[in-house]
Amino acid sequence: MGSGVDIAEVVMWYVCLLFSLSVHEAAHAIMADRCGDPTGRMLGRATLNPIAHIDPIGTVVLPLLMMVSNVPYLFGWAKPVPFNPRNLRNPRRDIALVGIAGPMSNLLLILIFTIVLRVFVLVSGDPVNTVLASPLGQIMFIMILMNVVLMLFNLIPVPPLDGHHLLHLVLPPS
Repeated sequence: MGSGVDIAEVVMWYVCLLFSLSVHEAAHAIMADRCGDPTGRMLGRATLNPIAHIDPIGTVVLPLLMMVSNVPYLFGWAKPVPFNPRNLRNPRRDIALVGIAGPMSNLLLILIFTIVLRVFVLVSGDPVNTVLASPLGQIMFIMILMNVVLMLFNLIPVPPLDGHHLLHLVLPPS
């Protein structure tokens, strides 16, 4: 650990990653349940508890290794929420809704943390760069940045990313 690793920064990034991934995966489970498939809920995945969503390699080993080794980007994943398309009331539409629920939860987090950051800047009266230098400002910025990347990356229409579920709306069933 003598390689100049800022433990506080690693902890901030990792907590933000766990929270963002948990919200994203819980959104898939909740949407699937609302569309008629209780699989994710029955498996305990409709929760913000990160333990339910942790993949040992994608959520723990890889991200922490990248953070500690000062890799200039972050990559990781959570356990995907399973759903059974046969349980959905309107499979063509509902598959897309379940798929888009994760990225839309990231968009919601972006909006929330952007508004909170803006209010924080207005209330403090400090310039934005001063607010961003504070630990709270850093956390808000990390949450915004991380969720923008998560949302855009997950919208790529390639399996196993969420964007491929949206193809059910635009491509013929065959």
